[in-house]
Amino acid sequence: MDLDMTESLAPKSDQLDAIDLVSGPRTFTIENVSKHNAEQPFNFHLASFPRVWRPGKSMRRVIAAAWGTKTSAYIGQSVTLYCDPSVQFGNEAVGGTRISHMTGLDKPLKVPLLVKKGRSAVFTVQPLKEAHKPAPQARDFLAEAEQAEGDRDLLRALWKAASIAGADAEILAHIQALASGEKAPKSPESSGISIE
Repeated sequence: MDLDMTESLAPKSDQLDAIDLVSGPRTFTIENVSKHNAEQPFNFHLASFPRVWRPGKSMRRVIAAAWGTKTSAYIGQSVTLYCDPSVQFGNEAVGGTRISHMTGLDKPLKVPLLVKKGRSAVFTVQPLKEAHKPAPQARDFLAEAEQAEGDRDLLRALWKAASIAGADAEILAHIQALASGEKAPKSPESSGISIE
C-alpha cells in the first residue's frame, strides 16, 4: 500500500505557512481578499487551499508593485509561492513565504526591499504564464450541505464559500436553514430552481 503523508504534514494553523512549501513551490489563484488585523492586515483566500495566505510587508510591496494597491485587481490572479529558508526574524533565520512568479507580468519585476535595517536588496519576480485551463466544474453546495449532517461550523463555512462564489439566494437559504437546525426548504431540483 502506498500512502500519501501530505495532509499529516500540514501545520495546525489558520494560514498558509512557509512550512507548507518545504516540499517545493506551489501556484495558487487568489479568490478573494479580506481584512484581518493590524499585524497581518490582509487574508488572501486561495482557490483549492483550505487556509488563507497572509503575506508579510515585503511581499505586499511586491504585490502592489505588480498589480497596484486595490485588492479587487488581485481576484483571479495567480502567484507561485516558495519557502525561503534565509528569511530572518531578528537575527535568526526562521524561513518565510516568498513569491517567485506572478500572473499579469510581461517581464521580470524587480522591486527593492529592505532585508535588514538600513540595507536593501532587489527582489525579482518572474512572469507566470497562464496555462489554458478548462472551465472549473461548478461546486455542488447543496450536496455538500447535506453531507455536513448538521455540523453548524461546517455549514457556516460552506455558506460563506457559496456566498463568495455567487450562489443563488435559494441555495444560501437552504444552507442557512440547515445550519440553524430548521427544516430545510425543498431542494432546488424539486422546486425547479437551477443550481448551475
